[in-house]
Amino acid sequence: MSIVVTGATGHLGRLIVESLLRRGVPAGEIVAVGRDLSKIADLGARGVVVRPADYDGPDSLRSAFAGAEKLMFVSGSEVGRRVAQHRNVIAAAKAAGVGLVVYTSIPKADTAGMRLAEEHHATEREIIASGLPYVFLRNSWYLENYTAQLPVYLEHGIAGAAGTGRVSAATRADFAEAAAAVLTTEGHTNQVYELGGAPFTMAELAEEVSRQGGRQVTYTDLPEATYAEVLAGAGLPEPYPVILADSDRGLARGELHVEGEDLEKLIGRPPTPLAEAVRAALRDR
Repeated sequence: MSIVVTGATGHLGRLIVESLLRRGVPAGEIVAVGRDLSKIADLGARGVVVRPADYDGPDSLRSAFAGAEKLMFVSGSEVGRRVAQHRNVIAAAKAAGVGLVVYTSIPKADTAGMRLAEEHHATEREIIASGLPYVFLRNSWYLENYTAQLPVYLEHGIAGAAGTGRVSAATRADFAEAAAAVLTTEGHTNQVYELGGAPFTMAELAEEVSRQGGRQVTYTDLPEATYAEVLAGAGLPEPYPVILADSDRGLARGELHVEGEDLEKLIGRPPTPLAEAVRAALRDR
């Protein structure tokens, strides 16, 4: 029996595999699944089982999930197609007799008004309806969503439609560690965890970038439609400008602000703070 990690060729999935290895899970009991196996060939060289699968390919999913005890189901990235793709994953997990499905969702998926929440909530409902034991990891935004933009922020400032809303962002590594904790310990079946770090506003993000970046950075709040136009003008392909602007309005409404300490409890320490993430990103750029 094994732990299967989907999306292992992506950032979060790979970090989850690495976290499992650090926790002492034998490499041969981890199955890393993805489309472009060249991206995880090094994991295979370390003894991790590597299998190809595509969320659009039911047969590939059934083969990849064979013998799985637990499935780490990293949500797909193709907005607008995820419900159909996720149904394929759930059906394959059901056919394989998976004992636990751990799914990466979004905060307040059952109540949030963001467009991104719709597909996650639909997937949660599908998993529950399947009868499979589950854990929902409702991850807030990644700190990397912001730190990856530091060069832009330092040159042009920060723009958005988030108002004074607070986002409980955490690093991908922290979310990955929480997933690995759930996969390797007991007592999580049919639980929902709302996961996030210490919350901050976009103005507070600008203050932190200014403090560490040595340049005054300000946050400019825009109407949702205007922000979508800015994103489109920056070259972001459809439907992402509209989706991201809508997500910023969700942030303004508090839909990415996570209360409680679920993340800290799962990883056994405080999540990585914004200041530390900014410091590391400035050092490594």
